[in-house]
Amino acid sequence: MTTVDSKPLSRRNVLGALVADYVPITLAILVVLLPLGYLILSSFKSPPDVITRDLVVLPDPWHVANYAEAAREVPFPRLFLNSAVVTVVGAGIKVLLSIVTAYALVFVRFPGKRWVFFAVLATLMVPPQVSVVPNFTFISSLGGQDTYWGIILPGLGSGFGTFLLRQAFLQLPADVLEAAEVDGAGHWRRLWRMVVPMAAPSIATVALVNIVFEWNDYLWPLVIVSNPDMMTLPVGLTLLHNSESAAASYGIVMAGTVMVLLPVLVVFAALQRYIVTGLTQGAVKG
Repeated sequence: MTTVDSKPLSRRNVLGALVADYVPITLAILVVLLPLGYLILSSFKSPPDVITRDLVVLPDPWHVANYAEAAREVPFPRLFLNSAVVTVVGAGIKVLLSIVTAYALVFVRFPGKRWVFFAVLATLMVPPQVSVVPNFTFISSLGGQDTYWGIILPGLGSGFGTFLLRQAFLQLPADVLEAAEVDGAGHWRRLWRMVVPMAAPSIATVALVNIVFEWNDYLWPLVIVSNPDMMTLPVGLTLLHNSESAAASYGIVMAGTVMVLLPVLVVFAALQRYIVTGLTQGAVKG
């Protein structure tokens, strides 16, 4: 039989908390932050400090010109506009479709609803790389190369968002929705007046995940876009690498990468308080 020390701040309890909680959390934070910190520091390094067998942590001197050089070599304003259009429109439609689909799977009665849900789950098991060639053939046949809708259209379905919102909608109080139905509120009114406000944390989580995915998506925009004026920021970094020699490009590419990451970090910081609530809102009932 295991004995538990009755004193919260006893040595045994403190050591147990450190080993079981703080040490794993610290290791996880270091795994995430160390590469990001090295990326930021390397964006200020000169080529000799980056290409060396000796570990150089701090730049000496700080090479701020990397950012100016990156902005000069690649049209970042145009790339930023392209990424912003693709992210806002693509993520917005994804969230809207996830909300409507999840509502139908929970509150609308229709035959085969369980099988539809299983089909949504099946999409989570298919790697996105498998659909690149069929999507390219289809979009190209419609004239979607080097267009915004050609970049956005293939990724509009979100199995993860539908699944997460379905689980969140299952946790909503059924009495409130039944009372609204008795009062004559239709599906559309119940969805936007009741379900969406009550499930706001989960919806914000889905929105954040889709924003990050759309902003950082590299493979599909690389395949469907060949015109530099239609490239998104991640694809535009390849132009930055190609414009420089291999030895001199690392610091400049890392400076461009930091410029790409900053908007996502700002959005993440603004919505981070919703993440834990949104991910755990549907974790009980299946």
